[in-house]
Amino acid sequence: MSTKNIQLVVLDMAGTTILDEHEVEHCFKKAAQKNGLLSSDERILALQGYAKLYVFQTLWTEQLEEGDPTIAQKAQNSYQDFTQILEEHYLNNEVKPTEGCLELFTYLHQQGIYIALSTGFYRKVANIILDKIGWGKNLNQNYMNIQNKTGIHLSICPDEVQGAGRPSPKMIELAMLRFGITDKNQVINVGDTPVDLAFGKNAGVRLALGVCNGTHTREQLEAHPNDGLLNNIAELIPIIEKINHEKI
Repeated sequence: MSTKNIQLVVLDMAGTTILDEHEVEHCFKKAAQKNGLLSSDERILALQGYAKLYVFQTLWTEQLEEGDPTIAQKAQNSYQDFTQILEEHYLNNEVKPTEGCLELFTYLHQQGIYIALSTGFYRKVANIILDKIGWGKNLNQNYMNIQNKTGIHLSICPDEVQGAGRPSPKMIELAMLRFGITDKNQVINVGDTPVDLAFGKNAGVRLALGVCNGTHTREQLEAHPNDGLLNNIAELIPIIEKINHEKI
């Protein structure tokens, strides 16, 4: 591959590669209501993609005001309830890929391009999802296997970067490090939330793209800085083809 070619695609999980019909928000809402947190559906949606404990801390701060001594404990309690509700959801329900996902995976494998999944989920839930959909087979202790011919080559959670979830670029930087990629022009990031777009932009990768068949609509995403919006992630294929065949 020339140095200009794409070598790594970093994809979000829920909503981008894993079908999410707002289940995560529903699980979040259940935990919030159980603990007396009164955030609106719109506010919860706006914070999709962030590490979840951070979201509870943010929402409790908004409800109780900065400096309230009970925020940390309330956030922790809400988060614990959320983890239980979310784990039960994914253990008891079918996990399916989004439209266009498997087509993209097949193409990336054919081209020898690495697939990394990033997420705002903590490791236990990410593993439940990967096991149920069959993408986590043969991953090593670093949740990596560059030899995989199907599924993914790497899974990264905020757990692996000291909790530095999106929009911090740390998860993308760790993915690059794991694959020995130093040129950000060889990396594309795709997600379905505004924070996914900020994640890619903060990392300075070749393209920070949004996908519009996840948790956010085209209208909701186009208000945020991005390098393009896709109807589904299979639309990434002609983009990579164009980049990798440019005579530059």
